[in-house]
Amino acid sequence: MRFLADECCDFSAVKAIRTAGHDVLCVAERNQRADDSEVIKIAAREKRILLTEDKDFGQLVYAYGQTIPGVIFLRFPSCARKSIAEDILKLINQQGENLIGCFTTVQPGHIRIAHPPQ
Repeated sequence: MRFLADECCDFSAVKAIRTAGHDVLCVAERNQRADDSEVIKIAAREKRILLTEDKDFGQLVYAYGQTIPGVIFLRFPSCARKSIAEDILKLINQQGENLIGCFTTVQPGHIRIAHPPQ
């Protein structure tokens, strides 16, 4: 699968996903300081699911109708951050292609997969 990691995304998740054989492009490695609308354009153009910890993408997708191949929104408090990589890999392994087109919220012990309005 193809992913785009926003600048705020925990790098341990990026490293784990890459190690598992997935294609992960990091905004920090390519377009540092890109604004959110540019990040969405990159994800859409390159057909990549966005990995982010920035809740603003929820507003862009739901309130402003931005279309994107998918979003995985990571919400981990500081006390649970060590499980991010393991939890995201578990999600990808279990859901795979089902994540395409969805807005997925991942929290410690909880995953919610929603289909944004088209």
